[in-house]
Amino acid sequence: MSIELYLKAFAIALIEGLTEFIPVSSTGHMILLGDLIEFQGEVAHSYEIFIQLGAILAALWVYKEQYLNLLPKKGESLLHSLFFGSKGPTGLHIALGIVPILIGGFLFHKTIKSELFSSHTVALGLVVGGVLMILFDLLAPKVTTEKVEEMTQVQAGIIGLGQCLALWPGMSRSGSCMIAGIFGGMKHKAAADFSFIIAIPVMTAAVGYDLLKSWKFLSLGDIPLFLLGFVTAFFVALLSIRWFLRVLGRLGLLPFGVYRLLVGGATLVFAP
Repeated sequence: MSIELYLKAFAIALIEGLTEFIPVSSTGHMILLGDLIEFQGEVAHSYEIFIQLGAILAALWVYKEQYLNLLPKKGESLLHSLFFGSKGPTGLHIALGIVPILIGGFLFHKTIKSELFSSHTVALGLVVGGVLMILFDLLAPKVTTEKVEEMTQVQAGIIGLGQCLALWPGMSRSGSCMIAGIFGGMKHKAAADFSFIIAIPVMTAAVGYDLLKSWKFLSLGDIPLFLLGFVTAFFVALLSIRWFLRVLGRLGLLPFGVYRLLVGGATLVFAP
């Protein structure tokens, strides 16, 4: 493999780690960058799927306590621990947050891959999502939930339905969750925390499903490239999550919405 290919792969992994957990659409950015630097084909597509595992591991590392809390305590059954734990989010919250998008992804996977993975559809998703983020940031309803541990099952269900917007590449999974969470009365950081917590099972299912279909295009010679992307995505995503959670309370979603409008608008104007 050439140095040029490794540099392209590193750039894609850097973008994945930077954007996976902030509301600007990592999939959209990888599609736009891949088109720009001509990182395309079946191996490139499989690579873009695989490196998301690095970002998933980063989220699991940050939110390991919330997942350890789902395990049964002494004298407690697994069922009780999962769904009736004393500290949220419980397994029921997580289930309500992920089931809608898993069903939607399964039903419309082929259509999404064939019809929505282009620069123009991604750019349109960036613009639409940016407008929604700005509107919800400026017109947010009264906050009723300050911390993710205090969220209700109804709020988890609202986020679960809102997350389905992310089936449109460019809309952003985390952005869709945060918009829905804010609509449901959650503070920005609480909505972001839940978005990152449910990202782990959602992304694992989506990545696993895609890899099963694309594994046949890979060879042993691809392992070094994929390891580079995995490690890069993990460390960059780890830094990105911590940075985003620090600035979200001060900045809100407004600057991210404006960024989306600029990138999406420029792509619509200049992309061939």
